[in-house]
Amino acid sequence: MDQRSRSASVTGQEIKRKLFVLDTNVILHDSQCLRSFQEHDVVIPITVLEELDGFKKGHGDINYQARAFLRVLDELTGDVLNGQGASLGQGYGRIRVVWKQGRHERIKQAFFQDSPDHRIVGTALELSDHEDRPVVLVSKDTNIRMKAKAFGLVAQDYIRDKVESVDKLYTGKRRVEIEEAALDQFYDNGHAVPAETVPVDPPPVPNENLILRSGAKSVLASYDESKKEYHRVDKTRCYGITPRNAEQSFALHALVNTEIRLVTLAGKAGTGKTLLALAAALHRRSEYRQILLARPVVPLSNRDLGFLPGDVHAKLDPYMQPLYDNLAVIRHQFDEKSQEAQRINQMLELEKLVITPLAYIRGRTLQRTFFIVDEAQNLTPHEVKTIITRAGEGTKIIFTGDVNQIDHPYLDALSNGLSYLISRMTGQSIYSHITLEKGERSELADLATALL
Repeated sequence: MDQRSRSASVTGQEIKRKLFVLDTNVILHDSQCLRSFQEHDVVIPITVLEELDGFKKGHGDINYQARAFLRVLDELTGDVLNGQGASLGQGYGRIRVVWKQGRHERIKQAFFQDSPDHRIVGTALELSDHEDRPVVLVSKDTNIRMKAKAFGLVAQDYIRDKVESVDKLYTGKRRVEIEEAALDQFYDNGHAVPAETVPVDPPPVPNENLILRSGAKSVLASYDESKKEYHRVDKTRCYGITPRNAEQSFALHALVNTEIRLVTLAGKAGTGKTLLALAAALHRRSEYRQILLARPVVPLSNRDLGFLPGDVHAKLDPYMQPLYDNLAVIRHQFDEKSQEAQRINQMLELEKLVITPLAYIRGRTLQRTFFIVDEAQNLTPHEVKTIITRAGEGTKIIFTGDVNQIDHPYLDALSNGLSYLISRMTGQSIYSHITLEKGERSELADLATALL
């Protein structure tokens, strides 16, 4: 759904040409946002350009977005940008930069302190006083939207890459009642059963997982679109880790399947997402040049990493520790002197198994790599796309995360990269997803999740 559709659904009336005022965070979220507003006009407050100037330098995603947007804006505006603005192209509105700082009289009365946020809201107020059409402030920042609404302005989130509903997200699994004769085929005919002999309504999508039941009997199965058949899913022990429930069995089945190149695992803390991915990687280690574990660094309370003591490794260790914890769980499944435990130590020493911040993979091409991206709910849709486009021949990418546990200030359950990826990839033949619901960390952890 684009911004025009949102506006139309809100008003329920014939679409009237509007004026959208963009906050800086919208541009840092999506540098290609200008053509998301269809025939409506777009305004960039001069304060936004000021803020973008501070983001131009750097290697993070927001730095890339700032540079990309400024290049797009420069190309659109040509040599001179007059008061009427520049066309965004056929079928689209116009773009203009408003140079007034937005120190509206009502802003001065409400806020004693000047700030970029207040100037942006003030610019929208100034435009609403002089324009004979609706003015809409678009921001990813909830607080700025609330301030704008307090002044009587219409304020909206940028929703172009939001999914419709978390409840409607593909879970990768479902329960289906079938005839006993159909179910018996999975035990009489081996692991593969032709899809035509097991009626499922609606038909499954590629790599969908099914819990097939007939009375007290049941079987776990996964649908193979290329062969038009169901494969029985058994408990597969991977490097000392045995699945404890049906969801974990489905997850390991997809993780060790070399035909599936992209896997997403969603679920609350303690469901085993990262542990299963790492166990599968070690199980399939001979087929990959390297196992790479990464996670985005979201500073505590949005404070920069610089406030932490020590060198770069000391600063990053607290953020990478959960990955080391999962590795320790697997190592402790074996005797300290066993071949399996020693192999993990050797892989770390030889950098066959690498744990790294996600920012360090920008610009790389990953060949024959088992790449696990943890805490993917803290990535933007653009960052997820950037990561996947790093994949070279023979690479498998796993995204894990909890779409309801967001640490990023401008993302939520509907707009984060993991939700977006699940919604867009469902039905692709090389993609599989499973939502893990049952916690397996401990009875105490489950109790805390349920009651606190």
